[in-house]
Amino acid sequence: MNRRGLFTSAALALLLSMPSAAQAQTAGAGEWSTPMHLTTDRSDIGAAAINGKVYLAGGFTANVHRNPLDQFIEYDPATNQWRERAPLSSPRGAVGLAAIGGMIHAIGGRNPDGNVVATHEVYNPATNSWAPKAPLPVARDHLGIAVIDGAIHVFGGRAGATVDRVGQHDVYDPATDKWRQAAPLITARSAGAFVVYRGLIIYAGGECKDPMMRKTFDEVEAYDPKTDRWTSLAKHPTGFHAAAAFASGANVYVVGGNAGCGGEKPLNTVQALRLP
Repeated sequence: MNRRGLFTSAALALLLSMPSAAQAQTAGAGEWSTPMHLTTDRSDIGAAAINGKVYLAGGFTANVHRNPLDQFIEYDPATNQWRERAPLSSPRGAVGLAAIGGMIHAIGGRNPDGNVVATHEVYNPATNSWAPKAPLPVARDHLGIAVIDGAIHVFGGRAGATVDRVGQHDVYDPATDKWRQAAPLITARSAGAFVVYRGLIIYAGGECKDPMMRKTFDEVEAYDPKTDRWTSLAKHPTGFHAAAAFASGANVYVVGGNAGCGGEKPLNTVQALRLP
């Protein structure tokens, strides 16, 4: 399995821009560096950025979604240091993380028994503590998650195995601690890349479109909360899953990922979708 994370666009942007003495000094074409390492090897990490810091939750320490962590850590770009914070209420990987209203919500995931969960808890950075919230209506992991218009949107994911994909789209209101249903994905899938762009939620790729042929999803869809509607966009050239996404200018960028089901065809590409 490839080492992968479920990064929000805000967390990805902060990680890409963080200053560090270890960063390369070369300007122009650019150069990769390794400003820090994780405290523990892991995959399928939940990530969110808030108050200039990056938070990572859970993740799997063994292949095929095994041995999840309850670890919750904070990265401070100013000091280039990790810090342990209060752990999740239970170990899980492929959990969705979202920052809103000064808090961080950890939603869904897969537990040590290999079962998906509907767990929803919120972290308060000021008190370094977690509190339970209304559970996700449909338990799942490898979900898409985005914050828009003061609400948390959870879409797609898997209810069990890779082929157990769901198109469910649930919206959480932090003010009322209640969920409501919204328009489902046009194409049910999991482990896609997601980003908020110009008031829309973009969800691209996913695993696993054709398990026999080991093909991933090439679908790209956009959700408009004003109309409660998903629209199909230009398809991705190859299909992928487990990539990160961020938006800049008129482009949505998809970074890395895997072109095949599982971890067989990792990508080093950065591809851009220009939208009107």
